Amino acid sequence: MNAGLPLAGVAADRLADVWVYLSASPLLGLTVTLLVYHAAFVAYRRSGFHPLANPVALSVVVLGALLWATGTPYATYFEGAQFVHFLLGPATVALSVPLFEQLARLQRLWLPMLAALVVGTLAATVTAIGVGWALGASKATIASLAPKSVTAPVAMGIAEKIGGLPTLTAVLVVCTGILGAASARGLFDLLRIQDPTVRGFALGTAAHGIGTARAFLVSEEMGAFAGLAMGLSALFSAVALPLVAGWLLKLV
Repeated sequence: MNAGLPLAGVAADRLADVWVYLSASPLLGLTVTLLVYHAAFVAYRRSGFHPLANPVALSVVVLGALLWATGTPYATYFEGAQFVHFLLGPATVALSVPLFEQLARLQRLWLPMLAALVVGTLAATVTAIGVGWALGASKATIASLAPKSVTAPVAMGIAEKIGGLPTLTAVLVVCTGILGAASARGLFDLLRIQDPTVRGFALGTAAHGIGTARAFLVSEEMGAFAGLAMGLSALFSAVALPLVAGWLLKLV
């Protein structure tokens, strides 16, 4: 009758051993990140992919609460979580696969997309600087706001170059992506924009990687053009934003 008790004790001992091993190594941050994101994505799927249940937003809240509750420094957590950060590069390169399948359409639409890219990127920068200035933000804060619609690694480099705070920029980039992914569908419907190419390109320009992930959940075509916009926006921003933002910052 009690045969299950020794087995339960062995299982508990093994779990304890696993916990001791993980807690003493950087793998704890990676393990917790993957488990939290998996749970958040399950909740996202069960909500019918509701924009407000964005798994990135849920993961950020839960992980932040865990770090605060356990008194774990972010640097300690990132020792393990940096493996996920490293995979951002290969994941971005992998976006070229669905984009290649849309090559014929891309060749027809390159001029309007180029115009949309320039206008969208500059508009995001100018409005961010304008709002920061209107609210009385410091120049360092405004400089951190300027590249908020660019993918995080590029945005942090731009912020540092123009006198911003890279860590603040990283937070603003994530917030921008979450807000863009959550509000995009309603805004597109309000404006009666139904073309998945237009939706994807706009979402990738404004909401970078998080917006692109959301676009892929809608359709592969929408995700492909969102990925294209994200990559081109990062390239254009790295060249143009230090000049444009630097000039605007002298005026505020």
